[in-house]
Amino acid sequence: MKKLLLLILIVTVLVCGCTIGKNKGNEGKGQPFPTEPPKGEDLDPLQRQIEQMSIDEKIGQLVIVGLDGYEMDDNTHDMINKYKVGGFILFKRNIQSAEQTLSLINSLKEANTSNKVPLFIAVDEEGGSVSRMPDEFVKLPTSRAVGKIDSEEFAFEIGNTVGFQIKSLGFNMNFAPVLDIDSNPKNPVIGDRSFGANPEIVSSLGTAVMNGLKTHVISTVKHFPGHGDTSVDSHVGLPVIYHDIHRLKSFELVPFKRAIENGADAVMIAHILLPKVDEQNPATFSKTVITDILRNEMNFDGVVITDDMTMGAIVENYDIGEAAVKSVMAGADIILVCHDSQKQIKVLEALKQAAIDGVISESLLDEHVYRVLKLKQKYDLKDETIESVDMEAINEKINHMLNKYYN
Repeated sequence: MKKLLLLILIVTVLVCGCTIGKNKGNEGKGQPFPTEPPKGEDLDPLQRQIEQMSIDEKIGQLVIVGLDGYEMDDNTHDMINKYKVGGFILFKRNIQSAEQTLSLINSLKEANTSNKVPLFIAVDEEGGSVSRMPDEFVKLPTSRAVGKIDSEEFAFEIGNTVGFQIKSLGFNMNFAPVLDIDSNPKNPVIGDRSFGANPEIVSSLGTAVMNGLKTHVISTVKHFPGHGDTSVDSHVGLPVIYHDIHRLKSFELVPFKRAIENGADAVMIAHILLPKVDEQNPATFSKTVITDILRNEMNFDGVVITDDMTMGAIVENYDIGEAAVKSVMAGADIILVCHDSQKQIKVLEALKQAAIDGVISESLLDEHVYRVLKLKQKYDLKDETIESVDMEAINEKINHMLNKYYN
């Protein structure tokens, strides 16, 4: 009997000991220590997609290019089929009529169906002096005119209307609104593109326009960290602003901070040099501006896009290929190359070579591609064509909105 009791006691101790061993480090949780997920289970489909992409497909996603004329040409086909570019931007040189614009955008999407990732189809549609829309559309007021009315409701409707208008033609991304504060009367490039000289007005109305746009398309706020107090047009030369970080935080960065807090998806970086912030590099490829200030201090984890790299501020002072590589290294996700097919190819090849050489590490490249794909996924972008555009409905929507606030 004693031997039986002793045997039971030994078995009990062994069973309890095994149980304690299994739950070690997981006390009080009432469940076994978690094991690794089964092989083949994917917790992040985007990461898995990136792992299956070629280097050309990855590099292509980091570039948006322009094209010439009203129809696709051989270079445009190469950009899609050979270089796998992430998107296109259209200008007035590409837009003749609503029907032609729809046809051009449809042809871009159709040509891209052999690729796995849909295209960004972008435009600068700010209203007023910077408008790419066909003449059939009713004209929209400048941002300065919107600023004078100073109504967030009106600003939201402006953004909503512009978004509806451009989406009807097949666009899915707008490089707007302008969040620059019009603080320098001698500024040759901003002017009435700004909502005004008051940071609060620019913040509230700019954010409202952004939110209105986002109901239909991707909005890209610009030109970070602020192009309002310049006296040089960055299309021609490199503007220099001698403000320090304290001034920027209290003035120029205020509208961008508001937009980021309200869910900005994309930010465009300006070609401006701020010697008191980074004496060596313009904002376009300044790690201090893009990574330290925009990403780390302002907590922006969306897509960073450069302004057009073919502008004078860059090509008159830097090698465009080297500048593109520096931009990606500094934190930019997308390089915008609006003109000149040879410059576009130079940028694409410079980025690819930098990736092959390890200058741009695989992890950094994948990080940039991830942000791009995540944004395309968020807006459910697809290369689907649109059969026709209802001009009457669009103009009726524009007139109704304008009559509501101007009459």
